Amino acid sequence: LPPGSCRAFWGWLNAVFNKVDHERIQAVGPDRAASEWLLRCGALVRFQGSPRWQQDYNGLPTGPLGKYKIEAINATDSCIMYRGFDYLDGLEHVRDIKLEKCMYIQDECLQRLSETNNLQKSLQQLKIISCGNVTDRGILALHKLTNLEYLYLSDLPGIREKETTFRVLQQALPKLELELDLE
Repeated sequence: LPPGSCRAFWGWLNAVFNKVDHERIQAVGPDRAASEWLLRCGALVRFQGSPRWQQDYNGLPTGPLGKYKIEAINATDSCIMYRGFDYLDGLEHVRDIKLEKCMYIQDECLQRLSETNNLQKSLQQLKIISCGNVTDRGILALHKLTNLEYLYLSDLPGIREKETTFRVLQQALPKLELELDLE
């Protein structure tokens, strides 16, 4: 294999994993379709009323359409990327999202997250850790998440204007508890 071709292959595969299948969403419902997407990409999901994180794609619970609602997403080390974010649109119960070491998460993703109507209503906690492509612009874009109660930011070298960014965000979301662990 020529150098770099392995990475190109994985990039292609990850893009395939993130391709949104709208017929699938129709067929199995938004939560099931989103669960499949997230697990395929290496993320974990937790359903409402369950303490357990689902990590095995084949172990996803089956049941009547809409029985299992995603309440939390842990995308640590996952390959979720912007093109898959349409899967989030139909989720109505997500309270908690953790994005850690997500190489494909960039400002556009955070903007997309904060413009998702259902997440504006449901999302209460967000952690963004070691996502090297996130800048001040992405953090500022979160201002539309009006019910966000807790935001944890750590190891984000792309954030340059810390004081300004956090002041603006805090003004937009006065109830927000902001916890920072940044250089």
